[in-house]
Amino acid sequence: MVSKKSINKFLDKIHLPLWLTILLALVLLFRIPNFIEPYSYGDEMIYLSLGEAVRQGIPLYGGIHDNKPPLLYLTAAVAGNLFWFKVILAAWSLITVVLFWKLSKALFPKSIKLQKVSTGVFALLTTIPLLEGHIANAENFMIGPIIAAFLILLSKRLNFKNLFTAGVLFSIATLFKVPAAFDIPAIIFLWIAVAGLKTKKLKVIARNTLYLSIGFIAPIAATFVWFFARGAFSEYLIAAFLQNFGYLSSWRPDDAVDPFLVKNGPLLIRAGIVAIGMVILYWKRKKLSNQFIFVTAWLLLNLFAASLSERPYPHYLLQAVPAVSLLIGILFTQKTVEQSFSIIPLTVALLVPVYLNNWHYSTTAYYVRFAKFATGNTTQEEYLNSFGGHIIRNYEIATLLAQSTTKSDKVFVWGENSSMVYALSRRLPPMKYVASYHIKDFSSPEETIIALKMNPPKQIVILPISSPFPELAILLRENYILVSTIKGAEVWNQISPEIKASLPPSYF
Repeated sequence: MVSKKSINKFLDKIHLPLWLTILLALVLLFRIPNFIEPYSYGDEMIYLSLGEAVRQGIPLYGGIHDNKPPLLYLTAAVAGNLFWFKVILAAWSLITVVLFWKLSKALFPKSIKLQKVSTGVFALLTTIPLLEGHIANAENFMIGPIIAAFLILLSKRLNFKNLFTAGVLFSIATLFKVPAAFDIPAIIFLWIAVAGLKTKKLKVIARNTLYLSIGFIAPIAATFVWFFARGAFSEYLIAAFLQNFGYLSSWRPDDAVDPFLVKNGPLLIRAGIVAIGMVILYWKRKKLSNQFIFVTAWLLLNLFAASLSERPYPHYLLQAVPAVSLLIGILFTQKTVEQSFSIIPLTVALLVPVYLNNWHYSTTAYYVRFAKFATGNTTQEEYLNSFGGHIIRNYEIATLLAQSTTKSDKVFVWGENSSMVYALSRRLPPMKYVASYHIKDFSSPEETIIALKMNPPKQIVILPISSPFPELAILLRENYILVSTIKGAEVWNQISPEIKASLPPSYF
């Protein structure tokens, strides 16, 4: 029998305390339901569709489109399917929790209780469905490199090697999603707050910032060279970076024609709040610990990044979870004046989702649903339907497409959840877009029909409540035949030239 002493000895070798090992086991336990989720979440479906395109040799951005940097799609490509995508996320999450613990240890080496509370809160909020911790979104991947970068900057000598390495880690995070870049000013602000505005020290800060920036720019620049060499430079620049500017306040009415200051007033106000917060932190820096200054500045920048688009998606808030967790640790464990001060930034953090009216998901309902299915109290059909009435239908459509086409055949799916059918069937369209809203936002019916005529898909699927636009309806009538109807979805097969020639003119 393995003794507690031998377990502790093993954990000492890998430098993990027993409580952290138990916490990691709980994180893995809470992620078990993730591994049997059906193909259902829209963003994951897009990532997997682009990952399949990469696996088939289709170039990102030039041949297939979405509006994030490449690392998320490359991760999906490595995974190959939803199960392995979730496994990678779980492994990444466990590593991120360990990195966060090391960061809390570097910031508060004498407060083990704070380390436990903060790490526990962090592990919980990045795992449960409340903020979509169970979904393979960019935020879940990017916070790991960010934490690793800060761990280096706060625990190592600030020489070129360490600064460059930290910059590379920030760059990796940004190559998952651009808002990760907003974390970088937190460490620069800390350097300024600690050193003051003395000229000699500012020169050192400028040098350190330059080294950090070189590390940050290098990987991103390498991706630009890569896509330039493959003739997709402009598509990459626009889709992964410039197009993200369109997300700023993108949920406001499109037809609102207001002056710049009026239209961007809320964004400028939020930037002003961050600036005021930084000024106050600098002003009171001699009465505050460096740890409190850093964590509060980090949180303010995170909240600004999370609210850039004013979209209510809960996973945007994951970026702020590390700083929030550390402040909660201060609130519940520190017997100093900062215990009271921590309430201020935490209140601001609570107000942001109220202001944005963020959606949230019931954690209890998620695990109760899994428990019922795991214990046989819910059938597989009932379990799948609990994720949406379209799930079983899309599985049936994808099965039909996979059986009646090869991977080299193109298919076209029109309607909401089109990316789910692509991801499930591992079939791709003859154009760049795997989501119907991408066609509506970035293309046109005319361009779509041109693509369909240049590279005719073997099958076309019209999902329910998604009537084909006139040009598509004409194309279907002239070149396709309805072969199946699956729960309201129409599946059309391309008519071969031989069969088409044998049909009477009245058919068309």
